Amino acid sequence: MTDEPDDLIEEARVMFAGRVEFLKSAPALEFLPDADFPEIAFAGRSNVGKSSLLNAVTGRKSIARSSVTPGRTQELNFFEVGDPTVLRLVDMPGYGFAKAPKDMVRQWRFLVNDYLRGRAVLKRVLVLVDSRHGLKDVDRDIMKMLDEAAVSYRLVLTKADKVKASELEAAIAKLEAEARTHVAAHPDILATSSEGGLGLPELRAAVLEAIG
Repeated sequence: MTDEPDDLIEEARVMFAGRVEFLKSAPALEFLPDADFPEIAFAGRSNVGKSSLLNAVTGRKSIARSSVTPGRTQELNFFEVGDPTVLRLVDMPGYGFAKAPKDMVRQWRFLVNDYLRGRAVLKRVLVLVDSRHGLKDVDRDIMKMLDEAAVSYRLVLTKADKVKASELEAAIAKLEAEARTHVAAHPDILATSSEGGLGLPELRAAVLEAIG
């Protein structure tokens, strides 16, 4: 885990303190917005805390709906950041367990896979991992797919306030070691807490850094 430069952290703070607006939901590829701004996607297992982290990063209470019901996000949701727009955040459907019919889950999977493989303006995927549970096979499947598609991604630990400091350090070290074995993975891990605010300035800076 590495510190982001202070000037980048401040630039990102100012940007996210400004305009952040919901743009649209895309239930299928034909509904995607025009590819005219860089995009950063948030991906993770169902109930990993993705919507809560998006709300915390943007400083909004409910820009991304959060729910205790896994699989609540069923479409690609796009949010514009900046005035004028600088980038878009993309809230992706959670993978893994979802309380939905199997054909719908399959449809989401195709949508996610096709978006990740074919979106030219996608600059980085933030793969969220629950600090309490670490990487699961479904996470590794996504990582492998991103490696094969040559899509840059970075592992982000969520709910870091739910584990002891020593356990968090061990989780970071374990993820760093695994990230080094994946060709498209960023080598540094970010640890975050939506509730406590841990790592949020660094995550905002990482989003800004990723769009170059």
